[in-house]
Amino acid sequence: MRIAVIDDERPARSELKHQLLELLPDAEIEEGDCGAAALELAGSRKFDIIFLDINLGDINGTVLVNALKNMQPGVKIVFVTAYSEYAVQAFELEVEDYVMKPYDKKRLEKVLKKCFAEQTAKPEQEAPKRIAINSNGKTIFEDIQNIVYIETYNRGCMIHAEGNEYYESKSLGEYEKRLEGMQFFRMHKSYLINLDKVREVFPWGSNSFCLRMKGYDDNILPIGRDKVKVLRQLLGC
Repeated sequence: MRIAVIDDERPARSELKHQLLELLPDAEIEEGDCGAAALELAGSRKFDIIFLDINLGDINGTVLVNALKNMQPGVKIVFVTAYSEYAVQAFELEVEDYVMKPYDKKRLEKVLKKCFAEQTAKPEQEAPKRIAINSNGKTIFEDIQNIVYIETYNRGCMIHAEGNEYYESKSLGEYEKRLEGMQFFRMHKSYLINLDKVREVFPWGSNSFCLRMKGYDDNILPIGRDKVKVLRQLLGC
């Protein structure tokens, strides 16, 4: 069992690690003190569970969830927070559970049992290779690997798939959920991109960055300022 504890407060990390080792003496536990450290750990080794503090110094833990799931589709993510109002957000983001500070060993034990039960009951399924798109009164089955990027368009989405374009009246958030755990990343409120199709990332204006996607050299897509660091980590640049 390999566990990551991500928290910008050293005492909180130490206390959580201590309690986890009392419950799981054989566990290997790695620590990180910020979002960048979380991404570095996730990119270097596989984890079974990541305990992720919501209020990190460099980036909000809720922003990291999709990035970590993209890097490690099978990982269980548990939010760590001192504020009970984040409990609802934890379930909206479909993480496994949350634990409150100060830590309660019985609560931790319950969360760990839940994670183990889900691993046993839900073996990882092979990701789908095609996706159904309802466009212009037809249902098109497009290979997911062909989708380059999806953007908000009118009251729906425009799907750009290697030369083909489809309009569907679904929100970008719905597509983000449908493609969760695959090679896609919401790098801007209006754009969901296929990480495998990024051609280049470059500066644009004052303290801003943009990118181009393969096959769409004339389209310059802005990167959300709060997503630049995470995107660079995902792309290894």
